[in-house]
Amino acid sequence: MTAPGALADHLLGLELALQTREVRNSEEKLRELLAPEFREFGRSGLAYAFDDIVTHLVAETGPDNTSISDFSATMLSDTIALATYRGTRVNDDGSRLFTNRSSIWRLDPDGKWRMVFHQGTATA
Repeated sequence: MTAPGALADHLLGLELALQTREVRNSEEKLRELLAPEFREFGRSGLAYAFDDIVTHLVAETGPDNTSISDFSATMLSDTIALATYRGTRVNDDGSRLFTNRSSIWRLDPDGKWRMVFHQGTATA
């Protein structure tokens, strides 16, 4: 079932926040958005656990050079949502890198949505 518009907008906002340097370089903000049991299969094929990804993101440098298109959110249960979208990163030379992305978000008892899983798959 498609997520209600307000929830889809909220999840898109969370995904966009995770693309910003402000959030990616803040362990505190990452802990607000990622569940402690978070796992990721990255575009590179590498797998990351919560501590791995927090350490990696906090140390990242460079501009915010990514965007999201074709976003959709589907409810898997009353408290679990699947977000899918196409990510685009613009490289320093102007070339573009495209990735199909999916995230599983969970509504926690404190009323906040947290990402529990993310996957990026390279695409043309």
